[in-house]
This record gives sequence, C-alpha cells and structure tokens, in this order.
Amino acid sequence: PAPPPHPHPQENKTAVRPPACRGSVRLSPAAGDRASLSKMSVFGPVVKIHPVVLASICDSYERRNEGASRVIGTLLGTIDKHSIEVTNCFSVPHNESEDEVAVDMEFAKNMYELHKRVSPTEVIIGWYATGFDITEHSVLIHEYYSREASNPIHLTADTALQSGKMNIRAYVSAQMGVPGKTVGVMFTPLTVKYIYYDTERIGVDLLQRTRVAPNRTKGLTSDLSQVAGSAARVQDMLATVLAYIEDVLSGKVTADNSVGRFLMDLVNKVPTISAEDFENMLNSNINDLLMVTYLSNLTQAQIALNEKLVLL
Repeated sequence: PAPPPHPHPQENKTAVRPPACRGSVRLSPAAGDRASLSKMSVFGPVVKIHPVVLASICDSYERRNEGASRVIGTLLGTIDKHSIEVTNCFSVPHNESEDEVAVDMEFAKNMYELHKRVSPTEVIIGWYATGFDITEHSVLIHEYYSREASNPIHLTADTALQSGKMNIRAYVSAQMGVPGKTVGVMFTPLTVKYIYYDTERIGVDLLQRTRVAPNRTKGLTSDLSQVAGSAARVQDMLATVLAYIEDVLSGKVTADNSVGRFLMDLVNKVPTISAEDFENMLNSNINDLLMVTYLSNLTQAQIALNEKLVLL
C-alpha cells in the first residue's frame, strides 16, 4: 500500500509517492492489445458522455502548463442503477515527477462547491486524465477520488491522437490479491456511449462542418438553412432505409430482426393524422410564427424610433 501523503513544500497540495511495493496493478496494454481493449467491457454501468465534457478536456489540455505531459480533472454528473451520465468537468492543477505527484486538493474542493451552486444535481462521479496509459500515479489519484465518491470511474482521453482519434476509455477499479497480504488494484473497462442535448447537437454539427472547410472555420447559418439541412438529412436517412428494405425483399441482404424492431418503433412513433389536419396544423403554426416575428420587428422599430426622439 502507498505511504501516507506528505505535504508538498510551500504549496497547498497533497503530494504522494508511488507505492514501493508491487501491490498496485495498472492496466497498460501494449500497442497490439489496444484494438482488442476497445471491444472489452464488463458487466457494469454504461458511461454516457456529453460533448461538452470532451471539449472541456481538450481545452484544458491545450492550456496546460509548459512541460506538463498530461492534465487531470474532476468528472461531474448523475448516477442511476444502470448508467453513469457525465455532464460536466473541470481541470485540477497537479505536478508529476518520477518520485511523486502533487494534486491541488483545495482547488478541487472549491471548484466543486462553486459547481454545486449552479447545478445542485451534479455530483462527483470520478476523474479524467489525458493520455492512454494508466500509471502508478493514476492509482494514487484514484484512491483520493474513492474518498469523494463511491466507486468512481476513471476516464482517459488520448488528446495527442496517437492513433488518429481520442480513444475515450472508462474504467472502474477493484481490489485484488490475497486477503491479509499485499492488495493490488485492477482497472476494468466499461462501455462508453456518447449522448447529447439538442443544444449540444447544434455545436457538434457546426464542428463537423469545419472539417471540410478549407480554412477550418465556419459561421453560424440562418434558421431557414438549418431547417433545410435537417430536412435533407432526414431525406437521406429515409432513402437509406428504403434501399435496405428493397434489398431485403429482393433477397440481396439477409433480414435483421433488430433492424425490423427499430423500424417498427419508428413507425409507431409517427402520429396517425390525416393530410388535411396536418396541413391545417402546419399552417396555423406558421401563422403564429409569422405573427411573433412581426411583433418583434415592430417592437424593435418602436424602440429605435424612441431613441431618435429622445435625442431630439
């Protein structure tokens, strides 16, 4: 086991040294095992990550101190019986060397208190670190977060893009060893999924468009352009579904029962409404929208006119 923490000189940080014994076990796969690791998962909670978390991790990595090899931070979110939803995070200052790691615990506590004022439902669910490997220092940091949360998760993000992508991984720790003897720690991978709110989807779509832009920049589009783009994507999806159905009916593709169930759920979600009622409802909503737009423009014109009269 690791020795008790030693205060770092002239810093309000907790500094701990790597364990001298070999009791702490880390999961550090070789390059040839990384592909198989991505397919591994244990029977545990599913980790659902929002795009804002990944953006915050990348931002903290780009703003890291000179000479720092990686950054760490606290993960915030909610927990239920079957999943862990990561909705927010913040970076925590730390220093690493071969002999010890120093983490600013007071900063982490103050940041968490500030986050609770804004989002009281978000709790500490674990911590993240940039890079792919889990080191001896990761074991020590994980022990600290084990005191802040019950069975915390450890998230790794390869911000250096060694394999061309970020390689997001999530782990939980479990003790292993002989009772009464040296106890080690084993990190087992969890299933990671990506979810988003509707507002986050707008930002993700905008970032996706910058990939094909020559100057890597892209401005916001108008509301009408967004509606047209969404309609075009829906049309492409429908064409893909129709092509699959035709291939199944002709015998070119073997039918998949799971796809059929998804299509049945999609059809059941479409409300049963006649074409005439749908047209009336659409026209009514368009008229309401036009009225609101007209009133807002009228109010803006009155405010501008009032400013001119006050100047006179």
